[in-house]
Amino acid sequence: MKAIRRRKYLNRMLLKTRCVFCIIVICIFGFSVYAQQKSRDTIYYPKEEDYYHLQSLEIPQDIVLEVSGLALLPNDKLAVCTRRGEVWIISNPYKKGGTSPSYFLFARGLHEPLGLAYHQDDLYVTQRQELTRLRDFDGDNRADEYKTIHTFQLTGNYHEYAYGPVFDKEGNMIVTLNLGWIGGQMVSKVKWRGWMVKITPDGELFPIAAGMRSPAGLTIDGKGNLYYSENQGGWIGSGWFNEVEIGDFVGHPASLVWSSEENSPVNLEVDDIPDTGSPMFEVAKSVEGLKSPTVYIPHAVLGVSTSDILPLEENFMGPYKGQFLIGDQGQSIINRIFVEEVNGVKQGVVFPFLSGFSSGVMRLELGRDGSLFVGMTARGWGSIGGELYGLQRVIWNGDVPFEMKAVRAQSDGFEIEFTHPVDIATARDVASYQMRSFTYKYHHNYGSPIIDSKYAKIKAIEISPDRMKVRLVLDEMKLGYIYEVSLPGIASHDRSALLHSVGYYTLTELPKMRKLMITSDNRVIPNDVTLSNADVKLVGPSSGEGIEKNDKVENIELLLNKYTCISCHHKSDKRVGPSFANIAKRNYSIDKLIDLIKKPQPSNWPEFATPMPPMSHIPDHDLEKIAKWIRSLEQ
Repeated sequence: MKAIRRRKYLNRMLLKTRCVFCIIVICIFGFSVYAQQKSRDTIYYPKEEDYYHLQSLEIPQDIVLEVSGLALLPNDKLAVCTRRGEVWIISNPYKKGGTSPSYFLFARGLHEPLGLAYHQDDLYVTQRQELTRLRDFDGDNRADEYKTIHTFQLTGNYHEYAYGPVFDKEGNMIVTLNLGWIGGQMVSKVKWRGWMVKITPDGELFPIAAGMRSPAGLTIDGKGNLYYSENQGGWIGSGWFNEVEIGDFVGHPASLVWSSEENSPVNLEVDDIPDTGSPMFEVAKSVEGLKSPTVYIPHAVLGVSTSDILPLEENFMGPYKGQFLIGDQGQSIINRIFVEEVNGVKQGVVFPFLSGFSSGVMRLELGRDGSLFVGMTARGWGSIGGELYGLQRVIWNGDVPFEMKAVRAQSDGFEIEFTHPVDIATARDVASYQMRSFTYKYHHNYGSPIIDSKYAKIKAIEISPDRMKVRLVLDEMKLGYIYEVSLPGIASHDRSALLHSVGYYTLTELPKMRKLMITSDNRVIPNDVTLSNADVKLVGPSSGEGIEKNDKVENIELLLNKYTCISCHHKSDKRVGPSFANIAKRNYSIDKLIDLIKKPQPSNWPEFATPMPPMSHIPDHDLEKIAKWIRSLEQ
């Protein structure tokens, strides 16, 4: 009997043990499933430094390297010209072996050179008054000859800058010439100011195009296409990137005083340009020869002072071969541009690329190892980088961030291509997208506020089978407008957020292609895709909703980022504009702060050179939150 009782007892204990074991297994399994689910639900938010390293090159204390031109030499040396009229040759700019670079003074006494090029064993530099060839006969890193190739006319006005050269395949040199600034307006008092010109190896000048205000960057891509960058000002509502062809007029009428010259390819005259304030695209319909920008770079959003352009002929900085990098001096940043051709017209999109440079980004040059040299200066022009000058090198670690690789116009919307497959759930959600169109005035006034801003409704979402592309069908497509393509909710297949979630597409032409057929039950033919309802309530500013719980600092930071306030202002530091703390010290009322954001008064801050653009497109409820936060800084 004892043996039987003992056996029953052991059986009960074994059963309890098995139950406890099962419970433990179930708990572990359940926790594992929960952890995996939580992991799947967690979004990773990458940073630029996860992919790109900024390496500063040491500069001797006795050298003021206000970089205004860069040229890579065949012996792994780097030539640098400065605004102070010097040209330096830098040995070991790649810092091989961990050693510092060495500097040799190659030339000096130049008049504010703003461009440098290496061609057939010689350096060419564009000074304010001439295009000069610098030649070293004995190979001692010192220029033995300063030869004038062509002289430019001057009035002596400080704003008559000259940029370039870039060489075309025939060996001709392309140069751009600034307008002067006299009596509070941009003028062309001497020949070819405000023009792009071609100079032959023999020094003969041929004008190419007119209408330029301050064309600080120019380039020729691998296909031979010529582009330049423009800066905001009179007749220039916002900075831009534009293709240039012979005979183009690209916007500023002051240069047209020379259009009647015998060798001018431009037929327009100053009086042909109406000063109505209508968008440039609309004016161009009635003014033959007026060319709208290829890509607008929204002012105070993706820069305030557009500078150098660099074509990416290889995938040195990511999978962006065939695209362009474009610098911004005022905001110390680099943007990225994708261009497509639609109906014979170039148009495209600009994305943020890299920020955090120590001074104003002025010149870009690719090294032979695929790294990027960035030459900087801030004197007189100001920049948020903080330093007066600098030379940095960008090193990509080879990892590809989750980005919008390209945006292409469709007949009824846009196709967005990504660098990694998208997560299906977030890509199907209409709340992951925000689309807005706007434009600028074309008039003699300095710059322009954003006008005709309107949020677009998304009618359908189509995801490609490989999940690398998403096509958005919009309620309307407005030619001549800039489309803000914002994807705040999109994640990649491995749950990474976009490194940069916004791009700006300048829509000039619509491609001739099929539109997606939407059935009465909201399906797309012929593809099996997920659709949003055309009348669905959009989140965020598309439906007038703002960010809630504005008492939290992080949500205010979201607003400041969203409306690019931090591009020019910092909480406590002076940047392109005054700090928020200094603004708070003036004790403006909430209503006054809102009014000053909508309609800035630059005369209130005369010590800042860059005027703030009107921010009238910001919804009132968000303006109130920003104004209340600024007021709180004084408390």
